[in-house]
Amino acid sequence: MLEQTLADRGEPRFRARQVWAWAARGALGYEEMTDLPGALREALGQELPFSSLELREQRQASDGTVKALFATADDLPLEAVLMRFRDGRRSICVSSQSGCPLTCTFCATGQMRFARNLSASEILEQALHFVRVEEAERHGQGLGHGPHDGRPRGAHPAPISHCVFMGMGEPMLNIENVLAACARLPDLGITHRRTTISTVGWIPGIERLAECELPLRLALSLHAADEALRSHLMPVNERYPLCDVIDACHAFYARKRRRVFVEYVMLAGVNDRYEQALALARALANPRGAEPSIFKVNLIPYNPTAAGTYRGSSRESIAAFRAALEARGIPATIRLTRGRDIDAACGQLAASR
Repeated sequence: MLEQTLADRGEPRFRARQVWAWAARGALGYEEMTDLPGALREALGQELPFSSLELREQRQASDGTVKALFATADDLPLEAVLMRFRDGRRSICVSSQSGCPLTCTFCATGQMRFARNLSASEILEQALHFVRVEEAERHGQGLGHGPHDGRPRGAHPAPISHCVFMGMGEPMLNIENVLAACARLPDLGITHRRTTISTVGWIPGIERLAECELPLRLALSLHAADEALRSHLMPVNERYPLCDVIDACHAFYARKRRRVFVEYVMLAGVNDRYEQALALARALANPRGAEPSIFKVNLIPYNPTAAGTYRGSSRESIAAFRAALEARGIPATIRLTRGRDIDAACGQLAASR
Protein backbone atom coordinates (compact mmCIF):
# COMPACT_ATOMS: atom_id res chain seq x y z
CA MET A 1 0.00 0.00 0.00
CA LEU A 2 2.91 2.35 0.73
CA GLU A 3 4.39 1.77 -2.71
CA GLN A 4 1.04 2.41 -4.38
CA THR A 5 0.41 5.60 -2.40
CA LEU A 6 3.82 6.95 -3.33
CA ALA A 7 3.40 5.95 -6.97
CA ASP A 8 0.00 7.66 -7.13
CA ARG A 9 1.71 10.84 -5.92
CA GLY A 10 4.39 10.53 -8.59
CA GLU A 11 7.18 9.97 -6.08
CA PRO A 12 10.38 8.16 -7.10
CA ARG A 13 10.64 4.49 -6.12
CA PHE A 14 13.45 5.10 -3.62
CA ARG A 15 11.03 6.94 -1.33
CA ALA A 16 9.51 3.60 -0.25
CA ARG A 17 12.95 2.36 0.75
CA GLN A 18 13.52 5.51 2.77
CA VAL A 19 10.24 5.10 4.65
CA TRP A 20 10.92 1.43 5.35
CA ALA A 21 14.46 2.16 6.60
CA TRP A 22 13.07 4.62 9.13
CA ALA A 23 10.34 2.21 10.25
CA ALA A 24 12.84 -0.63 10.65
CA ARG A 25 14.99 1.57 12.92
CA GLY A 26 12.05 2.26 15.24
CA ALA A 27 10.63 5.55 13.98
CA LEU A 28 7.39 6.48 15.71
CA GLY A 29 5.84 8.24 12.71
CA TYR A 30 6.38 9.95 9.37
CA GLU A 31 7.32 13.20 11.08
CA GLU A 32 10.65 11.68 12.18
CA MET A 33 11.71 10.86 8.61
CA THR A 34 13.84 13.93 8.09
CA ASP A 35 15.25 12.92 4.68
CA LEU A 36 11.73 13.04 3.21
CA PRO A 37 10.32 16.38 2.04
CA GLY A 38 8.15 18.00 4.66
CA ALA A 39 5.15 18.15 2.35
CA LEU A 40 5.42 14.41 1.66
CA ARG A 41 5.63 13.59 5.37
CA GLU A 42 2.51 15.61 5.99
CA ALA A 43 0.67 14.00 3.07
CA LEU A 44 1.58 10.47 4.16
CA GLY A 45 0.36 11.24 7.66
CA GLN A 46 -3.02 12.23 6.23
CA GLU A 47 -3.38 9.54 3.57
CA LEU A 48 -1.77 6.40 4.97
CA PRO A 49 -1.91 5.07 8.56
CA PHE A 50 1.61 4.60 9.90
CA SER A 51 0.67 1.24 11.42
CA SER A 52 -1.64 -1.52 10.17
CA LEU A 53 -2.48 -2.38 13.80
CA GLU A 54 -3.89 -0.38 16.71
CA LEU A 55 -2.30 -0.94 20.10
CA ARG A 56 -5.12 -1.55 22.60
CA GLU A 57 -3.16 -2.53 25.70
CA GLN A 58 0.41 -3.18 26.77
CA ARG A 59 1.55 -4.87 29.97
CA GLN A 60 4.95 -5.66 31.46
CA ALA A 61 5.65 -8.71 33.62
CA SER A 62 7.90 -8.82 36.65
CA ASP A 63 10.62 -10.48 34.55
CA GLY A 64 10.55 -7.71 31.91
CA THR A 65 8.43 -9.57 29.38
CA VAL A 66 6.08 -7.27 27.47
CA LYS A 67 2.74 -8.36 26.02
CA ALA A 68 0.88 -6.19 23.50
CA LEU A 69 -2.77 -6.52 22.56
CA PHE A 70 -3.53 -5.20 19.08
CA ALA A 71 -6.61 -4.76 16.94
CA THR A 72 -6.63 -4.96 13.17
CA ALA A 73 -8.36 -2.39 10.99
CA ASP A 74 -11.44 -4.64 11.00
CA ASP A 75 -11.33 -4.84 14.83
CA LEU A 76 -9.93 -8.36 15.24
CA PRO A 77 -7.74 -9.05 18.29
CA LEU A 78 -4.25 -10.50 18.40
CA GLU A 79 -1.37 -10.58 20.84
CA ALA A 80 2.42 -10.59 20.58
CA VAL A 81 5.19 -10.82 23.17
CA LEU A 82 8.67 -9.38 23.68
CA MET A 83 10.96 -11.49 25.89
CA ARG A 84 14.07 -10.04 27.52
CA PHE A 85 16.79 -12.36 28.82
CA ARG A 86 19.66 -11.73 31.21
CA ASP A 87 22.25 -12.80 28.64
CA GLY A 88 21.22 -9.82 26.50
CA ARG A 89 18.96 -11.60 24.03
CA ARG A 90 15.74 -9.99 22.93
CA SER A 91 13.23 -12.36 21.34
CA ILE A 92 9.75 -11.68 19.99
CA CYS A 93 6.86 -14.12 19.72
CA VAL A 94 4.44 -13.09 16.97
CA SER A 95 1.03 -14.23 15.80
CA SER A 96 0.05 -15.39 12.32
CA GLN A 97 -3.73 -15.53 12.80
CA SER A 98 -6.41 -13.89 14.90
CA GLY A 99 -7.50 -16.89 16.92
CA CYS A 100 -6.73 -20.43 15.77
CA PRO A 101 -8.88 -23.05 14.01
CA LEU A 102 -7.04 -26.10 15.36
CA THR A 103 -8.40 -26.26 18.95
CA CYS A 104 -5.49 -27.83 20.86
CA THR A 105 -7.01 -28.56 24.27
CA PHE A 106 -4.16 -27.16 26.42
CA CYS A 107 -3.83 -23.84 24.54
CA ALA A 108 -5.84 -20.71 25.36
CA THR A 109 -5.71 -19.51 21.74
CA GLY A 110 -7.32 -22.76 20.61
CA GLN A 111 -10.39 -21.89 22.67
CA MET A 112 -10.85 -18.54 20.88
CA ARG A 113 -13.07 -17.94 17.91
CA PHE A 114 -10.96 -18.12 14.78
CA ALA A 115 -11.28 -14.97 12.67
CA ARG A 116 -8.80 -14.94 9.78
CA ASN A 117 -5.20 -15.09 8.64
CA LEU A 118 -3.10 -11.99 9.26
CA SER A 119 -1.54 -10.17 6.33
CA ALA A 120 2.22 -9.94 5.94
CA SER A 121 2.09 -6.29 7.03
CA GLU A 122 0.05 -7.15 10.14
CA ILE A 123 2.60 -9.81 11.07
CA LEU A 124 5.52 -7.49 10.43
CA GLU A 125 3.90 -4.65 12.37
CA GLN A 126 4.06 -6.77 15.56
CA ALA A 127 7.84 -6.91 15.18
CA LEU A 128 8.06 -3.21 14.32
CA HIS A 129 6.08 -2.32 17.43
CA PHE A 130 8.62 -4.01 19.68
CA VAL A 131 11.49 -2.38 17.82
CA ARG A 132 9.84 0.92 18.77
CA VAL A 133 9.39 -0.26 22.36
CA GLU A 134 13.08 -1.06 22.69
CA GLU A 135 14.08 2.17 20.94
CA ALA A 136 11.95 4.12 23.41
CA GLU A 137 13.62 2.25 26.28
CA ARG A 138 17.00 3.15 24.82
CA HIS A 139 16.09 6.83 25.14
CA GLY A 140 14.45 6.45 28.55
CA GLN A 141 10.90 6.86 27.26
CA GLY A 142 9.57 3.33 27.61
CA LEU A 143 7.62 1.31 30.12
CA GLY A 144 10.46 1.52 32.60
CA HIS A 145 12.39 -1.43 33.95
CA GLY A 146 13.41 -2.92 37.22
CA PRO A 147 15.89 -5.46 38.52
CA HIS A 148 14.09 -8.41 36.90
CA ASP A 149 13.62 -7.17 33.36
CA GLY A 150 16.60 -9.02 31.90
CA ARG A 151 19.34 -6.39 32.06
CA PRO A 152 21.25 -4.46 34.75
CA ARG A 153 19.98 -1.07 35.83
CA GLY A 154 21.14 1.68 33.50
CA ALA A 155 22.10 -0.69 30.69
CA HIS A 156 20.89 0.04 27.17
CA PRO A 157 18.58 -2.56 25.61
CA ALA A 158 20.13 -4.94 23.10
CA PRO A 159 18.65 -5.14 19.61
CA ILE A 160 15.95 -7.71 19.03
CA SER A 161 17.76 -10.73 17.59
CA HIS A 162 15.30 -13.65 17.55
CA CYS A 163 11.74 -14.19 16.31
CA VAL A 164 9.47 -17.18 16.91
CA PHE A 165 6.13 -17.74 15.21
CA MET A 166 4.64 -19.32 18.32
CA GLY A 167 1.95 -16.77 19.07
CA MET A 168 -1.68 -17.02 18.11
CA GLY A 169 -2.59 -19.24 15.18
CA GLU A 170 -1.04 -21.99 13.06
CA PRO A 171 1.65 -20.36 10.89
CA MET A 172 1.58 -23.11 8.27
CA LEU A 173 -2.05 -22.28 7.46
CA ASN A 174 -0.85 -18.80 6.52
CA ILE A 175 2.55 -19.74 5.20
CA GLU A 176 2.81 -17.32 2.26
CA ASN A 177 2.14 -14.25 4.41
CA VAL A 178 4.46 -15.63 7.10
CA LEU A 179 7.27 -16.07 4.57
CA ALA A 180 6.67 -12.60 3.13
CA ALA A 181 7.03 -11.13 6.63
CA CYS A 182 10.15 -13.24 7.31
CA ALA A 183 11.79 -11.86 4.19
CA ARG A 184 11.73 -8.39 5.81
CA LEU A 185 12.90 -9.35 9.30
CA PRO A 186 16.66 -9.03 8.58
CA ASP A 187 16.10 -5.30 8.06
CA LEU A 188 15.13 -5.22 11.76
CA GLY A 189 18.25 -7.14 12.78
CA ILE A 190 16.57 -10.55 12.98
CA THR A 191 18.35 -12.98 10.66
CA HIS A 192 16.59 -15.89 9.01
CA ARG A 193 18.73 -18.34 10.97
CA ARG A 194 17.31 -16.85 14.18
CA THR A 195 13.70 -17.05 13.02
CA THR A 196 11.65 -20.13 13.95
CA ILE A 197 8.29 -21.16 12.55
CA SER A 198 6.26 -23.51 14.73
CA THR A 199 3.61 -25.95 13.55
CA VAL A 200 1.29 -28.51 15.09
CA GLY A 201 2.21 -30.75 12.17
CA TRP A 202 0.52 -29.23 9.12
CA ILE A 203 2.43 -31.21 6.50
CA PRO A 204 1.76 -29.01 3.43
CA GLY A 205 3.26 -26.07 5.31
CA ILE A 206 6.31 -28.09 6.37
CA GLU A 207 6.83 -29.04 2.73
CA ARG A 208 6.48 -25.41 1.62
CA LEU A 209 9.00 -24.30 4.23
CA ALA A 210 11.43 -26.95 3.00
CA GLU A 211 11.11 -25.58 -0.54
CA CYS A 212 11.69 -21.98 0.58
CA GLU A 213 15.19 -20.63 -0.01
CA LEU A 214 15.26 -18.76 3.30
CA PRO A 215 17.24 -20.67 5.98
CA LEU A 216 14.42 -20.54 8.54
CA ARG A 217 14.10 -22.91 11.49
CA LEU A 218 11.26 -25.37 12.04
CA ALA A 219 9.66 -26.26 15.38
CA LEU A 220 7.16 -29.09 15.83
CA SER A 221 4.49 -28.84 18.52
CA LEU A 222 4.29 -32.55 19.45
CA HIS A 223 3.16 -33.13 23.09
CA ALA A 224 2.51 -36.89 22.86
CA ALA A 225 4.18 -39.74 21.00
CA ASP A 226 1.09 -41.96 21.27
CA GLU A 227 -1.19 -41.34 18.29
CA ALA A 228 -4.45 -41.69 20.28
CA LEU A 229 -3.33 -39.36 23.07
CA ARG A 230 -1.98 -36.85 20.59
CA SER A 231 -5.30 -36.87 18.72
CA HIS A 232 -7.06 -36.15 22.02
CA LEU A 233 -4.74 -33.25 22.84
CA MET A 234 -4.40 -32.01 19.25
CA PRO A 235 -7.28 -32.94 16.90
CA VAL A 236 -5.10 -32.10 13.87
CA ASN A 237 -3.40 -35.46 14.47
CA GLU A 238 -6.46 -37.15 12.96
CA ARG A 239 -5.68 -35.44 9.66
CA TYR A 240 -1.89 -35.63 9.78
CA PRO A 241 -0.77 -38.53 12.03
CA LEU A 242 2.45 -38.07 13.93
CA CYS A 243 4.27 -40.79 12.00
CA ASP A 244 3.69 -38.87 8.76
CA VAL A 245 4.65 -35.56 10.39
CA ILE A 246 7.95 -37.06 11.60
CA ASP A 247 8.64 -38.22 8.03
CA ALA A 248 7.97 -34.67 6.79
CA CYS A 249 10.43 -33.32 9.37
CA HIS A 250 13.11 -35.75 8.16
CA ALA A 251 12.46 -34.57 4.60
CA PHE A 252 12.82 -30.97 5.80
CA TYR A 253 16.16 -31.80 7.40
CA ALA A 254 17.39 -33.61 4.30
CA ARG A 255 16.66 -30.49 2.25
CA LYS A 256 17.74 -27.77 4.69
CA ARG A 257 20.21 -29.49 7.05
CA ARG A 258 18.57 -27.61 9.91
CA ARG A 259 17.81 -29.37 13.20
CA VAL A 260 14.10 -29.48 14.09
CA PHE A 261 13.00 -28.26 17.51
CA VAL A 262 10.27 -30.22 19.29
CA GLU A 263 7.91 -28.50 21.73
CA TYR A 264 6.49 -30.74 24.44
CA VAL A 265 4.26 -29.23 27.11
CA MET A 266 4.44 -31.20 30.36
CA LEU A 267 0.99 -32.19 31.67
CA ALA A 268 0.81 -33.98 35.00
CA GLY A 269 -0.54 -37.51 34.70
CA VAL A 270 -1.20 -37.06 30.99
CA ASN A 271 2.05 -37.17 29.02
CA ASP A 272 4.85 -37.04 31.59
CA ARG A 273 5.42 -40.69 32.56
CA TYR A 274 8.73 -42.51 32.09
CA GLU A 275 7.34 -44.87 29.47
CA GLN A 276 6.02 -41.88 27.53
CA ALA A 277 9.52 -40.42 27.49
CA LEU A 278 10.78 -43.71 26.06
CA ALA A 279 8.08 -43.63 23.39
CA LEU A 280 9.04 -40.08 22.46
CA ALA A 281 12.71 -41.07 22.22
CA ARG A 282 11.80 -43.93 19.87
CA ALA A 283 9.68 -41.63 17.71
CA LEU A 284 12.50 -39.10 17.40
CA ALA A 285 15.36 -41.54 16.88
CA ASN A 286 17.11 -41.45 13.54
CA PRO A 287 15.77 -44.29 11.37
CA ARG A 288 19.34 -45.18 10.43
CA GLY A 289 20.19 -45.79 14.05
CA ALA A 290 23.86 -44.82 14.14
CA GLU A 291 23.37 -41.15 13.28
CA PRO A 292 22.34 -38.54 15.89
CA SER A 293 18.70 -37.51 16.04
CA ILE A 294 17.78 -34.48 13.94
CA PHE A 295 15.51 -33.27 16.78
CA LYS A 296 16.06 -31.24 19.93
CA VAL A 297 13.28 -31.31 22.52
CA ASN A 298 12.13 -28.26 24.49
CA LEU A 299 10.19 -29.41 27.55
CA ILE A 300 7.69 -26.70 28.44
CA PRO A 301 6.23 -26.34 31.93
CA TYR A 302 2.46 -26.05 31.55
CA ASN A 303 1.12 -22.53 31.92
CA PRO A 304 -2.43 -22.45 33.32
CA THR A 305 -5.26 -20.97 31.23
CA ALA A 306 -8.70 -19.72 32.25
CA ALA A 307 -10.50 -22.64 30.62
CA GLY A 308 -7.78 -25.21 31.28
CA THR A 309 -8.42 -28.54 32.99
CA TYR A 310 -4.77 -29.65 33.16
CA ARG A 311 -2.09 -29.42 35.84
CA GLY A 312 1.57 -28.86 35.20
CA SER A 313 4.11 -31.61 35.84
CA SER A 314 6.37 -31.29 38.86
CA ARG A 315 9.98 -30.19 38.50
CA GLU A 316 11.06 -33.70 39.44
CA SER A 317 8.89 -35.26 36.71
CA ILE A 318 10.21 -32.86 34.10
CA ALA A 319 13.82 -33.51 35.12
CA ALA A 320 13.28 -37.29 34.98
CA PHE A 321 11.63 -37.00 31.58
CA ARG A 322 14.58 -35.01 30.28
CA ALA A 323 17.07 -37.51 31.69
CA ALA A 324 15.25 -40.39 29.99
CA LEU A 325 15.43 -38.62 26.62
CA GLU A 326 19.08 -37.67 26.92
CA ALA A 327 20.05 -41.19 28.00
CA ARG A 328 18.71 -42.34 24.63
CA GLY A 329 20.53 -39.75 22.57
CA ILE A 330 17.76 -37.14 22.28
CA PRO A 331 19.01 -33.69 23.39
CA ALA A 332 16.50 -31.90 25.60
CA THR A 333 16.21 -28.62 27.47
CA ILE A 334 13.64 -27.23 29.90
CA ARG A 335 12.20 -23.97 28.63
CA LEU A 336 12.44 -20.96 30.88
CA THR A 337 8.95 -19.61 31.53
CA ARG A 338 8.57 -15.91 30.74
CA GLY A 339 5.65 -13.57 31.40
CA ARG A 340 3.34 -15.98 33.21
CA ASP A 341 2.06 -13.26 35.59
CA ILE A 342 0.56 -11.31 32.64
CA ASP A 343 -0.67 -14.40 30.72
CA ALA A 344 2.11 -14.00 28.17
CA ALA A 345 3.72 -17.41 28.55
CA CYS A 346 3.54 -20.30 26.10
CA GLY A 347 -0.08 -21.37 25.52
CA GLN A 348 -1.63 -18.40 27.36
CA LEU A 349 -2.30 -15.94 24.53
CA ALA A 350 -6.03 -15.41 24.18
CA ALA A 351 -6.44 -11.72 23.29
CA SER A 352 -9.00 -10.98 25.97
CA ARG A 353 -10.43 -7.46 25.76
